[in-house]
Amino acid sequence: MNSAQTTMKDQKARITVEFTPDEALALTGVEFNANHEIKASAQRKIRAAFEKSFDFAVEER
Repeated sequence: MNSAQTTMKDQKARITVEFTPDEALALTGVEFNANHEIKASAQRKIRAAFEKSFDFAVEER
């Protein structure tokens, strides 16, 4: 499991991420058996937006 440290001054801070319809569906649990990259792409977008908005460091496995 990854451990993470965050510094958030405002606990109600928000980030905005734009997804394709397929990426949004993949994050809700819909599986795209022919293309596993869809969910991975959405997760990378979330991580990038979070890192851009907050002081967030993830330790590598």
